[in-house]
Amino acid sequence: MKFEEFGLDEKITKSIDQLGYKRPTDIQFKAIPAILEKEDVLAIAQTGTGKSAAFVIPILQLLQKKRKKQDTGVRCIVMVPTHELAKQITDVFKQIGKNTSLKFTAIYGGVDQTEQVERLKKETDVLVATPGRLFDYINQGVVKVYNAEILVLDEADHMLDLGFYKDIQDLIKYLPKQRQTLFFSATIDKKIKKLAYSLVRRPIRIQISPKNPVAKNIDHSVAFIKMDDKRFFLERIIRSNPEKKILAFVRTKVRCERVLKAMERVDIQAVTIHSDKSQNERDEAMKDFKSGEIKLLIATDVSARGIDIPNVDYVVNYDLPEQPENYVHRVGRTGRGKQKGYAIAFCAEEEKELLETIENYTGYPIDVTDIDREEYADTIDFSTETHADWKTLMRQAEEDEIAYEAIKKKRAKKKKK
Repeated sequence: MKFEEFGLDEKITKSIDQLGYKRPTDIQFKAIPAILEKEDVLAIAQTGTGKSAAFVIPILQLLQKKRKKQDTGVRCIVMVPTHELAKQITDVFKQIGKNTSLKFTAIYGGVDQTEQVERLKKETDVLVATPGRLFDYINQGVVKVYNAEILVLDEADHMLDLGFYKDIQDLIKYLPKQRQTLFFSATIDKKIKKLAYSLVRRPIRIQISPKNPVAKNIDHSVAFIKMDDKRFFLERIIRSNPEKKILAFVRTKVRCERVLKAMERVDIQAVTIHSDKSQNERDEAMKDFKSGEIKLLIATDVSARGIDIPNVDYVVNYDLPEQPENYVHRVGRTGRGKQKGYAIAFCAEEEKELLETIENYTGYPIDVTDIDREEYADTIDFSTETHADWKTLMRQAEEDEIAYEAIKKKRAKKKKK
């Protein structure tokens, strides 16, 4: 099937052709007709399946088809969990909707409100927003949402993880009851179902669950490495692949900065993104990494989930994720389209239970890279780190051990429940 068969406006199909989209993905094939029929949709689909275009394309068609009445406010609201995702989805709207007369705006926290407020004073058809900042602007009377025809919740599971449940429920009170609601989530559980069915009415349910949730063109491997030695192995990967783009995931924002300092000690340039960074800092880091000016980006799951970073050669799971689905989100940053990708995991002794959980979730074991004693020792000797503050490193190691013990206790409590 081709996109033309959906009966789309030629202004939209022209942009789709220019973007090089040939045929709809599974989620697009199933979601676009239902959305065009103005049905509520509950879709479960992983990042990387083309789900942004699955709602952007039909929304553009519906809004373009129906003329806007003067001064009716925002016509479509797309709620997302992070700043980066808000900007990314707005870009998708702009790319596919560039030949239409529709206007698109992104709003999110972490930046000065003045510029955003000025943009909102102009007409906008589609507003892509994080829940907190949107709620602020509604309370200030800056945003008119009482005539919104369409509500989209994207990465809904991630929004709940970030504690946006109450914000979402409060926002709904300001929206018209007669609206179309599109609910997209990578996972589904009791809490997500409760939120979804409080918003949608007799939805079309779509679930894209590939047998292998990870792309076939990604090579996976895991190496068993002591927690204190991970920095040496990351350094070796970087030295061995000087022209490659590497995205390293760590457990916390504190770990982000520690790994950054470890790389700086051996004269490796890197940037970090996490929730303590200002929006300008995050934008600058993403710009430098996307352009290839800096080859190493160190990130937390909260900051990097859902964003599109082109041409990532290696994903390094410097710390294994506590939630197995985050492994899929992480490695999905490489091997995009037809490109080959490599995912390398560093697993310390205290992370082996996490590795087992990931393998159970993906349905297959990850290939183990055997490192003999001589090679292990050579990797540490290979490092150019000569001036480390060992007292600081030892204290950090102790703190890491305490943190992992806390994670293990948390998991044990969940199992009891």
